[in-house]
Amino acid sequence: MSGDTRTGVGVSPGTVAGPVVQVAPPVRPPADEPMPTDSGAAVDAVLGALAAVAADLDERAAAADEHAAPILKATALIARDKGLAKSAGKHVGAGKGPANAIAAAVEEYAAQFEALGGYFAERVTDLRDVGSRAVAAVLGVPAPGVPTLDGPSVIVALDLAPAETAALDRTKVVAIITEAGGRTSHTAILAAQMGIPAVVQLHGATEIPEGTVVAVDGDSGEVTLDPDMELIEAQRVHRERRAQALAGVEGPGTTKDGHAVALLANIGGVDDAVAAGAQDLEGVGLFRTEFVYLSATTQPTVEEQAEIYRKVLEPFPGRRVVVRTLDAGADKPLAFANLGEEENPALGRRGLRLCQAMPQLLDSQLEALAIAARETGADVRVMAPMVATAEEASWFAARVKAAGLPKSGVMIEVPAAALRSRHVLEEVDFGSLGTNDLAQYTMAADRMEGELSDLLDPWQPAVIDVVAAACAGGEATGKPVGVCGESAGDPYLALVLTGLGVGSLSMAPKKVPAVKLALSLHTLDQCRELAEVARGARSATEARDAVRAAANPELTAVL
Repeated sequence: MSGDTRTGVGVSPGTVAGPVVQVAPPVRPPADEPMPTDSGAAVDAVLGALAAVAADLDERAAAADEHAAPILKATALIARDKGLAKSAGKHVGAGKGPANAIAAAVEEYAAQFEALGGYFAERVTDLRDVGSRAVAAVLGVPAPGVPTLDGPSVIVALDLAPAETAALDRTKVVAIITEAGGRTSHTAILAAQMGIPAVVQLHGATEIPEGTVVAVDGDSGEVTLDPDMELIEAQRVHRERRAQALAGVEGPGTTKDGHAVALLANIGGVDDAVAAGAQDLEGVGLFRTEFVYLSATTQPTVEEQAEIYRKVLEPFPGRRVVVRTLDAGADKPLAFANLGEEENPALGRRGLRLCQAMPQLLDSQLEALAIAARETGADVRVMAPMVATAEEASWFAARVKAAGLPKSGVMIEVPAAALRSRHVLEEVDFGSLGTNDLAQYTMAADRMEGELSDLLDPWQPAVIDVVAAACAGGEATGKPVGVCGESAGDPYLALVLTGLGVGSLSMAPKKVPAVKLALSLHTLDQCRELAEVARGARSATEARDAVRAAANPELTAVL
């Protein structure tokens, strides 16, 4: 009989068993570190440690694949941040030793990042990882992180920095478990991209003894310690059955009775585009353009932007590429577009609101996209983030038209836009539901707060109701509505979304085959029935379980 079974949050599908390898915890500075007798030498030690961390990350990025390299490079930029080094220098001047100065500077920066929210809050784990590595370097001890793996292993940690997740050896890491994290954490998203089963928010994960064999179910979130051979064999049979079922899935997404549902990729840069372009996908449902701007100290020129956009669009001649215009602002401040501090940046002048205050940002981006679209032949469709009203949608559509781009749309991630989607969609050609932000705004729960994962579950009936309201506006106006949040990659939720009226689903490319299979086993009317089942539930768990129970048994047998 199998041992103790615990339940966390499944964030990347698949079932597997293997021995636990605990990730080395962060290196802490010694409490008794002496005050520096030579401040200059101590500052040099700090700078040297940060430089060594940056160089190591760059070296790892050079040998990494298309998923890992951009993340490692971005983390190296944190290690090279002049402000971080300056802050550590101030702490040395105040009498702290190099290790404690680094730690203090990192915590100051972490507090600022968390207050800013959004993109910067998502980088706090990266920041602390850089700090821990620098502390290790200055102390001359081994760096924290994943140890050398001798064979197939289940990696267990309090949390994993994106740089650590991205650099995992996929030939040896069979699953990931974290005690912290959330549904939309970098660990969750990267694990799904890499096809590694993952469970987050597993209480007591870091206390599981090294070498303990665990059975991991990335769908249900169940982790069984010391599983018996019956469970391990059941997992093996399930994996083989799943692989066989997904291997035969190809072509466009359609329901059993031929209703088309476009299946698209979420991408964040050139490497993602090249990888997605080579796969059996109908295009891109979300191209996040922030990477073009976030490391820039001055606004990129039209020519500089156009060159990057060409590289992203080139793999998709004749295929759809939905581009989200710059989603920056107080939560993702730009050196050249800073409107000042705000009490609550997640609800401030971000996204389209920033572009309305500084329209040259949007106009130059649209001009560059128009150039790249003409030269690559991609079917470029442009949408604005953080739209709340029909007036905002109309303003955006006019600027898209003036730039010579054929189709404008809006991100529906604010409940106001969903509830008034009929009027919002009258002004544009399409809408795309960003269900990650839509869930956090609907449920008043910060998506970076792992303890609120239950509220952020996309199966929450209230969130599904808001999606239904947005789709009703699409039906009334004849405008297509898609989903580009992570919920689109859940095969069962994809059926519900299709039943609500969603016409396209954009996700991590690795999730497309399972969604394609789910659609092929259900008619449109059956999807509509499943949508009603979900909306009739009282809780997220009840909704998920009820839909699984009502779905085609052929699907539940393999997924």
